[in-house]
Amino acid sequence: MPDKPIAVLAFSGGLDTSYCAVHLSRDLGYSVHTVFVNTGGFDAEALAGIEAQARALGAVRHATLERTAEFYTRCIRYLVFGNVLRGNAYPLSVSAERVFQAKAIAVYAKEIGADAIVHGSTGAGNDQVRFDTVFHIMLPDVPVITPIRDHGLSREAEIAYLSDHGVEMDGDKAAYSINHGLWGTSIGGRETLRSDLPLPEQAFPVPRTRDGSETLEIAFTRGEVTGVNGQTMAPVDAIRRIEEIAAPYGVGRGMHVGDTIIGLKGRVGFAAAAPHLIIAAHRLLEKHTLTRQQQLLKEQLSLTYGSLVHEAQFLEPAARDIEALLASTQEHVTGTVHVLLAPYRFELLGVRSDNDLMSSAFGAYGEENALWSGDDVRGFSRIYANQLMMYFSVHGGQDAD
Repeated sequence: MPDKPIAVLAFSGGLDTSYCAVHLSRDLGYSVHTVFVNTGGFDAEALAGIEAQARALGAVRHATLERTAEFYTRCIRYLVFGNVLRGNAYPLSVSAERVFQAKAIAVYAKEIGADAIVHGSTGAGNDQVRFDTVFHIMLPDVPVITPIRDHGLSREAEIAYLSDHGVEMDGDKAAYSINHGLWGTSIGGRETLRSDLPLPEQAFPVPRTRDGSETLEIAFTRGEVTGVNGQTMAPVDAIRRIEEIAAPYGVGRGMHVGDTIIGLKGRVGFAAAAPHLIIAAHRLLEKHTLTRQQQLLKEQLSLTYGSLVHEAQFLEPAARDIEALLASTQEHVTGTVHVLLAPYRFELLGVRSDNDLMSSAFGAYGEENALWSGDDVRGFSRIYANQLMMYFSVHGGQDAD
């Protein structure tokens, strides 16, 4: 008997990739090698469960690839530097991690000499483009197989197929598509296919259990989160700690509506307490420590950077150029931000920083100044108005309506 061709499957353990694992081995005759890339959302017990599931579905080999540190260093830190929120809401929880998962899977497939590389994306979302793009760049001669997209399968059809092959999916995996990562969790289900329904409480990975309120201190060093409540820690650990504290308050939840790469309007739920708190706190600290022009330039480039990451263009060299600029702006973004947590909301209370440009040595806004006189401002204001004064004089008087 000739050796079976090898198919490397990007495996999440969800409904779509479970279908792919069975279909590849039983219908297409592949030797299935499943790969799970952890970008920070799973502990050792959960990873062991995913491997056990892959083997139960017929995988002859399973690999777990750890990429959390790379994901933070190469991407998340720049999303923080740029205060990136897609549509002013979504912290790119999934879109940011997909390229690192796809890259790791492509390297693995090349190392073992795979005959095909497979992902379980549908034909109606962004992930298909993200995986395809990276695979085409890194493995241009290896065919990409996409059973869910190619067959146009519904979740009900997948569940029925697996049941016919002796595989029963649990209710949570069947009802919702949930993607965990260091930078938040995305949630898709029947409610996200419509415009009028919110996600139910049970769809969120961490239930809202905390009442009352508490103050959280988030420390930054050159733009990176490096401490929580007075305790210094590495950025990845700080992100996890903030999520642990804040998620039970139900903060950082939302529903993002946006324009997908393929032209559809898309709706996805998310739970991202730590990203929302960190970005909000970081933005406030920057207001105190950056100049007006630094903030303006960052806003413009951050929008572009977020689009590159979200729209499967993270490998574009321009993204490295923007990262260099964003990193440069963070030299003085060091300090502590105080945040009030309460059920379903948070409030930024204030900052402490040795680099605070709102220093009393320069004056107090609306009260007094220490660097200029009233006559200085009077002259400045006259000059500041000169061009518009001349414009309205030339074009029919001083009426500026």
